[in-house]
Amino acid sequence: MTEHRNIKADTLLQHVQRYQSGRLTVFLGAAPGVGKTYAMLMRARDLHQQGQDIVIGYVEAHGRTETESLRVGLSEIPLKQISYQGHSLVEMDIDAVLKRKPAIVLVDEFAHQNVPGSRHSKRWQDVNELLDAGIDVFTTMNIQHLESLNDVVYQITGVRVKETVPDRVLERIRDIRLIDLPVNELLERLNQGKVYVPEQTAQALQGFFNISNLTALRELAIQTVAGYVDVDVRENFMVQGQIPVPLNNHVLILLEERVQPEAMVRAGCRLAEKRAAQWTVVAFAADKRNGSAHVKAVDDAFNLARQMGGMTETLYGQEKARILNDFAVTKGIATLMLPQQKISVLNHLNPSIAQQLMKKQPSYELSIVPVRQKDRSADKQHLKGSFLSVKESLFVVLTTCVSIAIAWVGECFLGIEELSVIFITAVVFVASKTRMLAAVSSALLFFLAYNFFFISPEFTLQISAHQGVVTVIAFLAAALIASRLASRLREQVVALKTANSHNSIMQDLGQKLSMAVNLEQVIQHGQQSLEQHLHAQIWISLSDSTEAGNDLSLLTEKEKISAEWTRKNHQPSGRFTQTLMENEWMFLPLLTSRESLGVAGIKYPAAVTALNSEQKHLMESMVDYIAQAVYRTQLTKELEIANVNSETEKLRSALLSSVSHDLRSPLASMIGSADTLMHYRQNMNDEDQNSLLQAIHIEGERLDRYIQNLLDMTRLGHEGLSLKRDWIGADELVGSAVRRMKRYMPETLVSVILPAEPVSLFVHAALIEQAVFNVLENAAKFSPQGVPVEVEVLQLNQEQVQIVISDQGEGIPEDERNRIFDMFYTMQRGDRGQYGTGLGLTIVKAIVGAHMGQISAESAQNSKGTCIRMTLPISHGA
Repeated sequence: MTEHRNIKADTLLQHVQRYQSGRLTVFLGAAPGVGKTYAMLMRARDLHQQGQDIVIGYVEAHGRTETESLRVGLSEIPLKQISYQGHSLVEMDIDAVLKRKPAIVLVDEFAHQNVPGSRHSKRWQDVNELLDAGIDVFTTMNIQHLESLNDVVYQITGVRVKETVPDRVLERIRDIRLIDLPVNELLERLNQGKVYVPEQTAQALQGFFNISNLTALRELAIQTVAGYVDVDVRENFMVQGQIPVPLNNHVLILLEERVQPEAMVRAGCRLAEKRAAQWTVVAFAADKRNGSAHVKAVDDAFNLARQMGGMTETLYGQEKARILNDFAVTKGIATLMLPQQKISVLNHLNPSIAQQLMKKQPSYELSIVPVRQKDRSADKQHLKGSFLSVKESLFVVLTTCVSIAIAWVGECFLGIEELSVIFITAVVFVASKTRMLAAVSSALLFFLAYNFFFISPEFTLQISAHQGVVTVIAFLAAALIASRLASRLREQVVALKTANSHNSIMQDLGQKLSMAVNLEQVIQHGQQSLEQHLHAQIWISLSDSTEAGNDLSLLTEKEKISAEWTRKNHQPSGRFTQTLMENEWMFLPLLTSRESLGVAGIKYPAAVTALNSEQKHLMESMVDYIAQAVYRTQLTKELEIANVNSETEKLRSALLSSVSHDLRSPLASMIGSADTLMHYRQNMNDEDQNSLLQAIHIEGERLDRYIQNLLDMTRLGHEGLSLKRDWIGADELVGSAVRRMKRYMPETLVSVILPAEPVSLFVHAALIEQAVFNVLENAAKFSPQGVPVEVEVLQLNQEQVQIVISDQGEGIPEDERNRIFDMFYTMQRGDRGQYGTGLGLTIVKAIVGAHMGQISAESAQNSKGTCIRMTLPISHGA
């Protein structure tokens, strides 16, 4: 019931969020060329004629004149020009759209990847921001761009689609429109050159655009739209408080005790195949605890269902009919298959699940299947399990004796008259520790003991007084009711613990993996959690990686073959599987939606002879969590590399531009001074000649220092800005930069403030020292004579250090502080002024950015001068 309420609450919340924010309409197609953009523009024109405020944010007509003509009459937001690697590219101007804030905006190509340097990396993120701002969005997408279908599309077409849209984004869809075109008509359009230019048409016909591929993609598109319609209908029914009408063709099969589970699975599979439906097999956890034989039978049936293409679920709780009905309603089940039960007189006292479901008037179909009951040997085993075990019998007898002793002490020494309370408490105690049969047996035994020892005449089962009869009967009724309630409460608590145990383990694993910053920590935390909760030896190996993973020496040659088979085929193998089962290890693939990342090996003790479905589910879920964490870490590393490459590109551009921009000043000064000496030396006194020579020397030193830094940094850039990080003290970095400053500008005063506790950074020391020096030199030019430049090192937290450099010069206007880091921003101060070094703040920003840090400019103390703050991570990438 709680799960049902949670699902309904989530549905209501999602419904409210969808209707309160902007509404998303997706024009979905099976392939390029079906007319998605054309249909979107046609719909936009119709709404425009009805007076709707519609603008075009981004529409790509691909040179099709029919589509291009539909843009006439619709307002358009000018596209934003973005410079990337020497090319001028265009993207949607999201800020202009937000400022214009139309009722509806057209944004073509939902899965498009934006040009680097845009606000968001993906266009669907732009769309999300527009929706959050309350703007309705019309967009287009092909089915192959849906993330969850990436592997399916690859298997169908052999093409790995790189631009994808996460499935969660589709939760915001208000309307989805299938733009369908028969395969033959699409191929005809392709041949006519209406999809691609003629040079690409022949290649497309040989590859992606063939009849089988297009037919399969068309089927996927239809299924996706049908699934959305089913979810939308069920959501609207739940919001209105009505019972959802199932539109999905989904069969649910219940496994019950004393019925052959595998026979039910086969019967359900046949029914699902006839109806071309999905199917799920469920069993109650309470049934699975009734005996080891039944548990094994249910686990075998679950394994059979998975092999035959079905799904499995375990349900928890005592009210089976209600729980099963809630599950069927929330999952949109169309057919519920139940085993036929024998008709007896007890059916009126204890109705079957089918009878209870019929009273609820379900919206789904009930299918009662005549499945063969278990054989007599199984019945005997069931009857054998219906009696008390020796341990349970001894527990009941011992509790009875202790209760009699306590009652005797209470009657003789404490004057307690209502001794029945003691025995009822004992019944509740027994019921809380054992099963229902033991609780009922203890209630009857306590009833006899109470009558024999404490009801007159004592030491007989006779009852002399009328009130004694009432008391004993009332005691028996109270004891039976208390035992029943306590037993049911115990079963519910056990079921709740079982249900929550999995979530607790997964939450603990998720928290540990979320704190891992590299592959080694992911593997370490994952391995420790698996060993702790599975009580098994763990071996993990990642594909194409030498950074993490266990040693292959733990495996035999046969087990190595099994691990490699799992890696290549993306299927489990080894012990407890149907493939290479003679191994001691069980191997599971580390899979993501895109690829296989490696293999996890699990070696259970020899005493473990089988795994139940709950153990398998927990194991598979934990391995999947680890795979996702590995994938996240790899993506983070790739993102860091991409950021470094981006900053490297900016650094190269800045360096090359600086060559032409900043070398002219010292060269012009040196050439002018030398030319003056060469032609007019005879007419100059010694003082003037020395002044010119000194100017040549100073400018030569400037040029030499600049060229040396330029060569060093160009060499680093040529090598891909390989940050050879190492630990170095912040005081050493700052001290080295200050000493360099003193050599070139001896008159400069510098005040250094260091933290009380020494702090070290994991950085490329030469680059960071260069950055500090550049900012120091820039500040020294504008600090008044006799006023020191202040350098302060601050440890912000355990992860970040800030180097603050302040001068007391003229300062920078607030609206220009961010622009001083741009290339060739002209301002008569700092590196862009008369005495610039040439490297400038642009290169400083590139160096800090390559270390995943940040740099900013602000007003110094008392709003006088300029303060440059460089924030660096202490151990990023360590």
